[in-house]
Amino acid sequence: MGDKSVKGFGRGKKNHKMIAIIDYNSGNVKAFANIYKNLNIPHLIATKPGDLDNATKLILPGVGSFDYAMMQLDNSGMRESLDELVLKRKMPVLGICVGMQMLAHSSEEGSSAGLGWIDGVVKKLDPSTMSHKTRLPHMGWNNVVPSQTSKLFNKLEDNPRFYFLHSFYFSCSNEDNVIAVTEYGTTFASSVNSENVFGLQCHPEKSHQNGIQFLENFASL
Repeated sequence: MGDKSVKGFGRGKKNHKMIAIIDYNSGNVKAFANIYKNLNIPHLIATKPGDLDNATKLILPGVGSFDYAMMQLDNSGMRESLDELVLKRKMPVLGICVGMQMLAHSSEEGSSAGLGWIDGVVKKLDPSTMSHKTRLPHMGWNNVVPSQTSKLFNKLEDNPRFYFLHSFYFSCSNEDNVIAVTEYGTTFASSVNSENVFGLQCHPEKSHQNGIQFLENFASL
């Protein structure tokens, strides 16, 4: 896998400490590592609990089905350490795409329990209830509209466009946890936050400058 960490400073900032990108065989971790390498922001790819020892922030990417991703994370051996870091030490974590959905208690896509780090469940987008004809999956570029002030959206374009690929969405029990929304025949949460836990439904690693800025913003929290 090559070098697992890169130390440095990003765009003149003094210190971003260390971002651990969780590699549990469900997510394009190299794309995130390449972005942070280009930004000269310290990061590492974590494949086992010991890799998390020096982490100060966490990124949980995810692709594929909910149950498969949860199974892979459980099998990685990092689940207990992640719960400790996120729930007890309050380390900032960013779940992306299926990684965001895993933050919920459960998903209509499967039967596995989620992480439960944000109160809510994952539901399937229902074209029959949408205001105009749409197709699933929701794939391609769409706007992410901040509904609350968050440092994650600093220096982004107005209503920035990001790349999406999904058929399920996060339904928060507390609407105050929704910090951005997207329209696709209906309005759904495209970014969520509860204390130190953040989620983004789209793919910043595929979203050019807006995605790069978003990931830099997370590093700067």
